[in-house]
Amino acid sequence: MVDTPPLPYRLNVGAVLFSPEGLVFVGKRKGFPDAWQLPQGGVDDGENIRLAVLRELKEEIGTDKAEILTEHPEWLLYDLPPHLIGVAWKGKYRGQRQKWFALRFTGEDADIQLDADDHPEFEEWRWVKLADLPDLAVAFKRDIYERLAQDFAPYAQR
Repeated sequence: MVDTPPLPYRLNVGAVLFSPEGLVFVGKRKGFPDAWQLPQGGVDDGENIRLAVLRELKEEIGTDKAEILTEHPEWLLYDLPPHLIGVAWKGKYRGQRQKWFALRFTGEDADIQLDADDHPEFEEWRWVKLADLPDLAVAFKRDIYERLAQDFAPYAQR
C-alpha cells in the first residue's frame, strides 16, 4: 500500500451542464486520449463558488449561458493516483475537494467555443446521457461521477 503524502486537497467546482433534452455536456481532455470529463476548475481565494462555476464554464467551454439548478449538498473528494501525486498542480495537492452544481444550458450549441480561452482544456465535446458518465470517467474520478449520475438524475428530464 502506498502512503499518500500529507498534502491538502485543492478547492474545486464542477458543472454538470444539462441540455434542454436532459443530456450532459462532456469534453475530451486535450492531449489525453479517451479522457472525457465534466467542466471543472479551481476556486480562487475568497471567490464565491456559485460565481466560480459560471467562470469555469466560460473559461472551459466559452460560454456561461446557464442557470444553476442545484448545488450538491456535500463536498466530494478524490485522491490522485500515486503516479500523479507530486506532479499534478506543481505537487501542491493530493487531490481535489469539489462542490458540484447541476446547471441547465440556456444557449445554443454554437455558443460552445472550446478555443475561447488561451489554454483550451478540451479538444472536442458532445452531449451524453447522465447514466453514461461513470463509464467515460478516468478511474480515479469514477466514484464521483457515479454519485453525480445518481444524485442529479432528476435534472436529466426534458
